[in-house]
Amino acid sequence: MKFTKQDLLTLLIGLFLFASCKNPDGVGLDVDPSTAITGTLVNNEPIKSQTIKEGDVTTASIGSYPLGYMVDPIFGKTESSVAMTIVPGTTSYDFGTSPVLDSAILVLNLGTQFYGDTASTKYSIDVYQLTNKVTNFKSSDVQAYNSALLGNFSSKIFPKTPIKIFDIISGKADTLKTVPAQIRIKLDKDFIQNNLLNLAPAATSTAAKFVDYFKGFYAQVNKTSTTGTGGIAFLDLTGTNSYLQMVYKKNNTTSGRDTVTVNFPVSPSGAAANIKHDYTGTEVATQLLPANANTQYNVTYLQALAGVKTKISFPTLANFTNTYGKAVVNKAELVVDLSAGTFTNPFAPASRLSLYRWDIAEQPTNVPDHNQGNTGDPRQLTDAVFGGYYDSVRNRYVFVVTAYVQDLIDKKLTDFGTFLAPTSLNQFQLTPSVTSAGRAVIGAAGNATNKMKLNIYYTKIN
Repeated sequence: MKFTKQDLLTLLIGLFLFASCKNPDGVGLDVDPSTAITGTLVNNEPIKSQTIKEGDVTTASIGSYPLGYMVDPIFGKTESSVAMTIVPGTTSYDFGTSPVLDSAILVLNLGTQFYGDTASTKYSIDVYQLTNKVTNFKSSDVQAYNSALLGNFSSKIFPKTPIKIFDIISGKADTLKTVPAQIRIKLDKDFIQNNLLNLAPAATSTAAKFVDYFKGFYAQVNKTSTTGTGGIAFLDLTGTNSYLQMVYKKNNTTSGRDTVTVNFPVSPSGAAANIKHDYTGTEVATQLLPANANTQYNVTYLQALAGVKTKISFPTLANFTNTYGKAVVNKAELVVDLSAGTFTNPFAPASRLSLYRWDIAEQPTNVPDHNQGNTGDPRQLTDAVFGGYYDSVRNRYVFVVTAYVQDLIDKKLTDFGTFLAPTSLNQFQLTPSVTSAGRAVIGAAGNATNKMKLNIYYTKIN
């Protein structure tokens, strides 16, 4: 190929211009050099972080209820029990003449989530009768129950495996059918016979009257009989998915004896979870000590089920303008790295984190980038863009916080506290999550390899 002198001159000029351009964002901008817009990255803003205890949270009508027990080498022991109110499927239900119970099974439908071990742990779940009807719904509320054991489940839990059961139809042959994963607990026949089948129809004339009489069931894991590291199942108590199934025989004037099956569903509004965390002997407990509140550790902790969260702050962001000049933030990302070696099956990292802030009254509220209820702010982002989902390739979480950082720099907002906490995969929560059980150990300021970072891409303006 031959080049003319003019071709060579043009090529050399072009190479010189591109080689001397240190800011590729400015290529192609036909502007006065004195007012040229340049883009700059700042990623050394200090971030303070602290592990703090979550507060109490209501477990009323949450749909998905945690039941289980697990021993985590980092987070210690976690247990959750469930109180359940059952109601008649039909008011004024008549069990008929001389009913005799064949079987009674408490059917607990499993939801889509499960956290912990399904491979080796053998779970032991005990069922009792509640002493009082459920009126307290906080996660710390202890529900009283009678000491007589009504039933026990002892088996591994397979939350994604459908099972086959017999469908009993009055006057017809039993049929085998496949149903979603369930925990099925056989209950004491004498207790159900005496306390339910022998009831007069007046006792079930209203749901409230029946609940006043029967109170409900209480399910908890027997920690002594459960083997392995354990886990937390989530019970689907919506609709009529979970229920007490009673199969019994009653007299029929024409055919003699009929086999009847009836379900008393668990009331979605009459359930409550009692959640306990024991951090004894763990680094989590050390960080929660009041004396260590101002200590900056290399890692901080996040745990769902109203466990712990991380409070972060940006101590120098309000002085950003003094340091870098007046600026427009093109994009800001909070990058949250997992601390290496702190996650492995069955204790996988939380599938999603929430990020929110405190207002002046120290109440949780969305950051501007995720303020989806504020239709007047065009800066709000969808969940997918805002982020917070676990990146299994890079073992991290990333949030887009452009609007929040801009408002902190411009002092339109004050940093009263910003928080990271696990949340349900399909539900972003500003309150402590009790519909997920995930956890994470994240890098902090002193972590050499997994340090939390705030990447700010800004343009300086005159």
